[in-house]
Amino acid sequence: MRGMWFCSVVLAVVGAVGVVGCAETEPSSPRADESAFVSVTEVDPTIIVEARYFGVHNFVGERIHGYEAAKCLLTKEAAGALAEVQKELRPMGLGLKTYDCYRPQQAVNHFVAWAENLDNTRMKAEFYPTVEKSNLFKDGYIAEKSGHSRGSTLDLTIVALPTADQEQYRDGDALRACTLPADQRFHDNSLDFGTGYDCFDPLAHTASPAPSGTQRALRELLTNLMDEHGFTNLAEEWWHFTLQNEPFPNTYFDFPIR
Repeated sequence: MRGMWFCSVVLAVVGAVGVVGCAETEPSSPRADESAFVSVTEVDPTIIVEARYFGVHNFVGERIHGYEAAKCLLTKEAAGALAEVQKELRPMGLGLKTYDCYRPQQAVNHFVAWAENLDNTRMKAEFYPTVEKSNLFKDGYIAEKSGHSRGSTLDLTIVALPTADQEQYRDGDALRACTLPADQRFHDNSLDFGTGYDCFDPLAHTASPAPSGTQRALRELLTNLMDEHGFTNLAEEWWHFTLQNEPFPNTYFDFPIR
């Protein structure tokens, strides 16, 4: 039954995408328990890593504190589970791409400081075009703690194989709203899930009825595959998942990504 469901979802999107096949604690000390983490490409080198916060194409518009390498670090348990999701996708002509994985607490602090500076809205036109920056805390887009800092939460998408080239963002490029149709927003090589990544907008809610049928089918495919391998989706972000049995549920790490 599960195989038939996956095939039906893939067939639903094949025409559009051209694929073939069917209680909190304080942060730990900077280096504590780093040995419990692994780079996801060491577990499965076929998973694509696009480290958005290592560059400037993000809602802040600059490299984020603690990102010293373009890597996706996860707890070994989360990385192993993610590799199983990748195994399910590859026979369908699809694969995973991560945007963000482990996030040091210092990076979260960077987000909070940015959000408190209401004068800096230079990336608003792309990442939060319909939301006032003064509402980012109230609406839950920015918080002083993040599950990413526990090491078993990640942001990701699905790409078609072979992976298409992606548009390269250069600091100062014209911004295009993340809510626009795929051919009008930033040309990510992700399949079209209805919004760009890190889109602070109700359209990015996983169960939003607004996206097209194909976009909703892709969201369902990703959510169900991740759920099958132990991850839970955040309802407000179609790209955001946390390992249900995460090994450090109460620890917020702060060692840098190197």
